[in-house]
Amino acid sequence: MGKVAFICNGSEKSNLYPAFVLASSAIASGDDVIIFFTPAAVPALKPGFLESMTGKGMPDMKDLLEGVMVLGGRMMLCELGLEAHDVTASDLRDDITIGGATTFMAEIQDAKTTFSF
Repeated sequence: MGKVAFICNGSEKSNLYPAFVLASSAIASGDDVIIFFTPAAVPALKPGFLESMTGKGMPDMKDLLEGVMVLGGRMMLCELGLEAHDVTASDLRDDITIGGATTFMAEIQDAKTTFSF
């Protein structure tokens, strides 16, 4: 179908749930999905953080994450987040790609829609 990009601007439920709910819907509909995490979202990318997230009346984040990743979704962290939070790539989830804003912009130049949360 097309490509849909999501920008996640933090590690709060209000940033993460909308991004993953819509990303799972987009990828289930046949779209390519890329989720770009800004430096403020680094805490959410530590192992186990997303899987442990719950929200009253919200779908299971572990299921949303698994659905996105199994169907080929990609997650990218802005490289500025590493220094900003004094972490290395080895401190983060294994399924995260590190890239700069230029890399992300090149990846999404053909995206039909971009959402930011």
